[in-house]
Amino acid sequence: LLLAEIVATRGAPLHVIIEELLAEVGQFHYDRRDVKTKPFNKRELVRQLVQDAPATLAGLPIIQVKQDDGVKFLLANDNWLLIRPSGTEPVLRIYAEARTPALVDSLLQAGATLAKV
Repeated sequence: LLLAEIVATRGAPLHVIIEELLAEVGQFHYDRRDVKTKPFNKRELVRQLVQDAPATLAGLPIIQVKQDDGVKFLLANDNWLLIRPSGTEPVLRIYAEARTPALVDSLLQAGATLAKV
C-alpha cells in the first residue's frame, strides 16, 4: 500500500520513480549464498566473527560491525556483508549488497573465508 501511495502522490509511473531514485543514489546489487558447514555453536561463531573482524573486506574498510541478526559488516560506500548462522542446521546464510556484481561476489567469498567454511 505504501508503494501505491508513493506512485499516486508522485503522479508518475513506478519505473520512472525507480529510475529517478537510482539516478540519485546509484546502483546496488545483492546476492545470497547458503553454505553448508560442519556443526557449530551459533553463539560462539558470532562471538568469533566479531572478535576476529578484519579491518577491511574485499578491499573496503569496515565502518561498523552489528550483531542484530548474525554479524553484519557495514562497509564504505553503503556496501555490506551479513553472515547469519542458522539456528536449526549447520548452514551459514551469507548476504551481500554492493555497488557492482563483482564486488558482491568478492564480499560473499570473503564472508565464506571469514567464517572458515
